[in-house]
Amino acid sequence: MGSASRARLYRTEAIILRRRDFGEADRILTLYAPGSGKTRVLAKGVRKPKSRKSGHVELLTHSDLLIAKGRNLDIVTQAEMIHSFLPIRRDLVRTSYAYYAAELLDRFTEEGEENRPLFDLFLSALFWLSDADDLDLALRCFELRLLGYVGYRPQLFSCLGCERPVEGESSLFSPMYGGLLCSRCGENERGCRVVSRRALATLRYLQTREYAACRRLTVDGPTHEELEVLMRRYITYLLERRLKSVDFIDALRREEAASAVSALKAT
Repeated sequence: MGSASRARLYRTEAIILRRRDFGEADRILTLYAPGSGKTRVLAKGVRKPKSRKSGHVELLTHSDLLIAKGRNLDIVTQAEMIHSFLPIRRDLVRTSYAYYAAELLDRFTEEGEENRPLFDLFLSALFWLSDADDLDLALRCFELRLLGYVGYRPQLFSCLGCERPVEGESSLFSPMYGGLLCSRCGENERGCRVVSRRALATLRYLQTREYAACRRLTVDGPTHEELEVLMRRYITYLLERRLKSVDFIDALRREEAASAVSALKAT
C-alpha cells in the first residue's frame, strides 16, 4: 500500500448510534468515537446478503473500524465487532432503553466535537443496560452523568434563587433554572414541580456516587415514577422536543400492562 493510500486511512473504535439506508446496498452510519465524537460515514454494500461488514456495524455495536477519507463522507473499509451487547439485543425492554440512551447522546452532541469521557460513559451505559436488574436506575445514572458532561448538570443541593442549601424542607425542581428552588423562591415560578424528599435524596446519591454503588440502591415504584417525570421534563425543556424513544418505551409498557391484565383474567 502506497504512502498516499495510507494517509487516507485511519482506524478508530466507535459505537453505531444511527443508520439509514442509502442507495441499493449501502448505509450511512452515525458513529460516536472517542477521538472525533459524532461523525457520519458510508458503509458500502452492507445490505448485501454476503457482506462481511454487516454484522459488525449493527446499531449499538461497539466496533473497531478502518475508514478511508472521502470527498463527502468517509468510507468504512473494514469492521470488526468488539462488543455486541447480546443481552440488549435479546430483550426488547433493554433494547428500548439502549435506544433512548443513544438518542439522548445524539441530541445533545454536534458532529465533530471530541469528548472521550462522553464516549466512555455511553460505552459503560451499554454494559449497565446489558446486566442491570433495575434498568430505570441505570438510565437515571446515565442521564445525570451525560447532562454533567454537556454542561447541564442539575443543581440538586442549593436553591438557584437565594443560593441557600436545600435541606429537609419541601423543594421544587425548575427545568428553566436547571435545578432546585426552595419553596419561597419557587412559589410564583411557572413550570416547577415539587420534589419529594425520597426522590431528591435518590437523585443526589445517583449524581455523586459511582455506578457500582448506585446499582445497589433499592428504589420503590412511586419514586421511580417521580424521578422519570422530573428527568423527562428537564430533558424535554433543554432539547425543546420529546424524544421518539420515549414514546416507544411508553407504548411497550402499555402492552406489557395489558398482557399482564389479560393473564390475570385468564387465571
